Amino acid sequence: MTLLLEMFTYPFIVRAFAAGVLLSLCAALLGVPLVLKRYSMIGDGLSHVSFGALSVALACGWAPLPVSIPVVIVAALGLLRMTGRMGADAAIAVVSASSLAVGVIVTSLTTGMTTDVDSYMFGSILAMTQADVVLSALLCVGVLVLFVLFYHRLFAITFDENFSRATGVKVGLYNTLLSVLTALTIVLGMRMMGAMLISSLVIFPALSAMRVRKSFRGVVVLAGVLSVLGFCAGLTGSYLLSTPVGASVVVVDLLIFLLCCGVRRVRG
Repeated sequence: MTLLLEMFTYPFIVRAFAAGVLLSLCAALLGVPLVLKRYSMIGDGLSHVSFGALSVALACGWAPLPVSIPVVIVAALGLLRMTGRMGADAAIAVVSASSLAVGVIVTSLTTGMTTDVDSYMFGSILAMTQADVVLSALLCVGVLVLFVLFYHRLFAITFDENFSRATGVKVGLYNTLLSVLTALTIVLGMRMMGAMLISSLVIFPALSAMRVRKSFRGVVVLAGVLSVLGFCAGLTGSYLLSTPVGASVVVVDLLIFLLCCGVRRVRG
């Protein structure tokens, strides 16, 4: 108990909790429609795009976030167009591998694997700044407001785009909105989780909630709760055991997923 109380005396841990909880909630809410639409790996692809963009930014001496955010948003919109031509899995694989390769080459030819690059690749609790917390808060508010306002339309395009288009729903607009919000979440979340693990925040809570709840609304609410609990438990375990934050959060999310699978099996 003393260690837990001592943990909150460090400003960087308080910042990590604040930003991490908000980003986890955003990722979980966005993850449900993405998983149901079979775009669950878009987080992995966009994180590699962000890594490539920040590698170029660091090599040129530019600020990483102002460069990464527009590049990742453009990549997300490009993936929307590519998925209709070659399939979601193939499009994400092409963009992911290409961006990661560019990032690795630029890094090896310029700065090398510096602390900044390493923190974006694998995550670092020390990387969270006050600006990250503010951006995370703004993003969380935006995601929550948009989810409430456009809940029924997001529900419709998640399960049947053709029917939604026939009834007058602007499917392209809402898919674009979903992609942009996902891109912003991925870029901000990479500071803590790293490019290799950030997609877990999108995938695990949604999959876990689907094992327990049946309705779309029930899955969304439970995914948000599980995501926040998983992050808090992972960050606490990381502090107590001196393990990497991103890996600790993923292990906790995996345990929650296995627990939900067990509950589903018991319930039949």
